[in-house]
Amino acid sequence: MQPSPAVPTAAAVVTLRPVSEAQVTGGFWAGRMAANRAAIPLGRERLEAAGNLGNLRIAAGEASGDAQGASFRDSDVYKWLEAVAWDGSLPDQLAELTRTITAAQREDGYLNSAMQVRGEEPYTHLWNSHELYCAGHLFQAAVAATRATGDTALLKAATRFADHLADTFGPSGRSELEGHPVIESALVELYRETGNRRYLDLAKYFVDARGHGKATKPGFDPSHYGDPAHYSDRVPVRDADSLEGHAVRAVYFATGATDVAIETDDAELLDAVRRQYDNMRRRKQHVTGAVGSRWDGEAFGDDYELPPDRAYAETCAAIGVLQWAWRLLLATGDPSYADQIELLLYNAILPAVSLEDADYFYVNTLHRWTGARGDVQRAPAYGRRPWFNCACCPPNVMRTLASLPSYLATGTAGGLQIQQYAASTLRAGSFAVEVETDYPWDGRVTVTVRDAPAGEVELALRIPEWAADATVDDKPVVAGDYARVRRVFQPGDEVVLQLPLPPRLLTSNDRVDSTRGCVAVARGPLVYALEQPDQEPGVVLEDLRLDPTAEITPARTDLLGGVTVLHARGASADLTLIPYYSWANRGLHPMRVWIPTS
Repeated sequence: MQPSPAVPTAAAVVTLRPVSEAQVTGGFWAGRMAANRAAIPLGRERLEAAGNLGNLRIAAGEASGDAQGASFRDSDVYKWLEAVAWDGSLPDQLAELTRTITAAQREDGYLNSAMQVRGEEPYTHLWNSHELYCAGHLFQAAVAATRATGDTALLKAATRFADHLADTFGPSGRSELEGHPVIESALVELYRETGNRRYLDLAKYFVDARGHGKATKPGFDPSHYGDPAHYSDRVPVRDADSLEGHAVRAVYFATGATDVAIETDDAELLDAVRRQYDNMRRRKQHVTGAVGSRWDGEAFGDDYELPPDRAYAETCAAIGVLQWAWRLLLATGDPSYADQIELLLYNAILPAVSLEDADYFYVNTLHRWTGARGDVQRAPAYGRRPWFNCACCPPNVMRTLASLPSYLATGTAGGLQIQQYAASTLRAGSFAVEVETDYPWDGRVTVTVRDAPAGEVELALRIPEWAADATVDDKPVVAGDYARVRRVFQPGDEVVLQLPLPPRLLTSNDRVDSTRGCVAVARGPLVYALEQPDQEPGVVLEDLRLDPTAEITPARTDLLGGVTVLHARGASADLTLIPYYSWANRGLHPMRVWIPTS
């Protein structure tokens, strides 16, 4: 089985399953994965400098001193370890830190280095302590290490902690809930890896117990910390129609609820999370796929509250939506979730990391104003940064890009479904193919069969919703669905997909007050943006207007690693647009995605 972050059990009720092999072999994503591989050692250096690793060493008795930072610091180490496991480039460091983590763990299985070093009593302020949040990321790192390397040392530490949680929480134990979800999906994945039903049962308890104020800060607090919605704790998940509150918490919780639904055959719960995803996609998602509209509480806003210049659009939230969409794709086989994954990868996750030097955005604005001045550390007006005091996003990007091949395709007993287009090799059972493409710059995708069963098998190619006039072997196919080719294949057979990539104008729902009268520009899977260096000298970006009736022409360049730029006509000056993911790689300049029309 291809190492993958989410692998439903054989008994799980799903339509699609992860493929047995997937490898990126070249092209666009090979370049981004290579840059990520170069960034991973820098992540270790930054964890050292910030004191995260020092906390674990002190708790393990390998060093002395005071704990540094908040009690969520261990989670950054675990996300980085997950990246190391999927990438496979630093096995000695994985083994070294596994020994430290094991030594830091208490006899009863509990582990939180900052709280242990400070002598704090566990679980006394779960609304904000992130103890189970850290546990969840440990479990995910342990599963990754086991699947990618076969070494179970970290898994043993994870199961000791999970056993402790199962002994401590649940219907007959403590009733308080962790303020920041992720433990739910992590427990399910630990169940999938070990077969221990206690972990799935505890995850189900955490999912069903939420929505009754058990995760909310006790007492009165007039800030968002006193609001149950901040913790996805105001409405039970089965009754909720939309996501609210802290965006990362909300999408991580929805991901865990989806995992529970898949493994327990809970149709009511699956219907609920699908309803919530659909509402989010239609009313609370930025054109880039990002989510989060309010800086206060890092939160979702109301329906259609999507200001581009004040967008919070946290990187971790986009990654959480990606994880959620992947599970819904497996559960339902609905290609719209694969469309979402494509949108997120190119336009909500990739923009968070620089093309070189491993710098990161925490917040992903859709409009950096002329003359913008940053205030807090994470303000995008400063540009990307090497690290943050709250550094959840950089290692989250690292682990996501390191595990990217697992999102390329799915399989069934009867065939292979290609979900994302990248130069790659893919295998589902006895059916193996090689994919050659220069996507996203060129829409031609050639799939060559390398191994095939004796009988009929189906090759399904996702046709993006935006891909009108797409063809497979020169025959028209329907956008927003799969093009299915079922026959007896022979090694060497080719299937050619052609995705037209004309530039297109996007408009928001008229209820989005902040973008009324504006358009965004896209080509293929990429959302584009205006950035100051590409415009005529002396113009102010906010003064530019786009003529929506004029032709927009693409041109492949050597700019920013070889992107295709778009040339458009403006009211007073010609405009040049670059892929949004590539902005802020030439210094700090004004940028905007939504452009007023003339």
